Amino acid sequence: MALYNSFMPSLAFAVLAPFFFVVLFICKKSNNHKSNKNLPPGKMGLPWIGETMEFYKAQQKNLVFEKFLQPRIAKHGKIFKTKLMGSPTVVVNGGEANRFFMTNEFKLVISSWPSSSVQLMGKDSIMEKQGEAHRFLRGVIATSLSGVGLEAILPKMCRLIQIHLDKCWHGQEKIYLYRVTKILTFTIVFECLLGIGVAGGVLGKFERVLEGVFALPFEFPGSKFSRAKRARKTIEKMLIDVVRRKREEMEGGLDVGEEEGMLLSRLVAGLIRGEISEKEVVDNVVLLVFAAHDTTSFAIAMTFRMLAHHPHCYSSLLQVSYSLIYPRKLTARVLWTAYGTHYSEEYFREPTTFDPKRFQEPVQPYSFIPFGGGPRLCAGNQLAKLNILLFVHYVVTRYNWSLLHPDEPITTDPLPFPSRGMPIKISHKL
Repeated sequence: MALYNSFMPSLAFAVLAPFFFVVLFICKKSNNHKSNKNLPPGKMGLPWIGETMEFYKAQQKNLVFEKFLQPRIAKHGKIFKTKLMGSPTVVVNGGEANRFFMTNEFKLVISSWPSSSVQLMGKDSIMEKQGEAHRFLRGVIATSLSGVGLEAILPKMCRLIQIHLDKCWHGQEKIYLYRVTKILTFTIVFECLLGIGVAGGVLGKFERVLEGVFALPFEFPGSKFSRAKRARKTIEKMLIDVVRRKREEMEGGLDVGEEEGMLLSRLVAGLIRGEISEKEVVDNVVLLVFAAHDTTSFAIAMTFRMLAHHPHCYSSLLQVSYSLIYPRKLTARVLWTAYGTHYSEEYFREPTTFDPKRFQEPVQPYSFIPFGGGPRLCAGNQLAKLNILLFVHYVVTRYNWSLLHPDEPITTDPLPFPSRGMPIKISHKL
């Protein structure tokens, strides 16, 4: 089991590093508008847009650290000023900065999101909540995604993965891994957490919304944001119907199993007790669907990419996976870790090298935090790791596989994804 315990943090290190190495904090100094003496070094760039174009160019190539941050850190240090999206911005990096922001949420720090993200994910979702409202919603979500909650849905997750492999992999010679895993992770979220069957076209609607979450929030015909808003309205209408049916079932005393849509059941129970509104239920379901499936499917794709590039890791993983077949009950161990400053040699030796063994030794506090920390710790981190481990286990014990494009570029729009969908060649093991 040591391989699993070291492999999962290393995977998160490779996959999630681009997202979390920096915190952007808008500086507003109400008492002193005349002096810039206390501001860190840096350049503000062009009028209004600042260095936004440089930032987005690096983001599209999934090279924000290498092309945007690293040169400025080398020149100005871990803390520097710039201007992004029209706002004066201080960029901070490092373990001490991570500790400060994670221990001061709701105190000295308030999280904020772009307007387009808030409108599409929902103004009443947990990402916009502060204080007691945030704690209540997090408690409902975390209970559903705790060890006990995941144990309840584990058998169904296993069945869904096996059904997926039989339907989408069996008899095929080539599949597009990223696309099929998106379908699988989406199905797991809908059926295991929400108790909803996946109707045709629903995934496409959610993908259309995702396209607009970081777009400019202007609604004109044909824009990404306009298309995303229309898709969001369709999804909201569908979910309102689902929530109202669930409420009728629960108020009518119908026997709905705890494991069938347990997260939705707990949210609706809060609605019945008057603790949250119908809109809060819908907005949080929308957010959680995105949070629980899209990044997980990318992490799965990157898992196979890393295993293909590092055969010795794959050999070790196979030995562990086969050892889990013979006991009738599959046991998947998961390890909670958090995210951090992954590219810094101050914290990690050869940080860009995929090395699962690095996590067999303790790392510095607040240096590795791929799932956040403090009150904003990702409530679904155990679900994501369990999802990845189960899928990898079933695939490597059933199929031989190889990447068709080992050096396939990773692009970003708005989240990272394999530019060709990561096609792999497969054959069923005898």
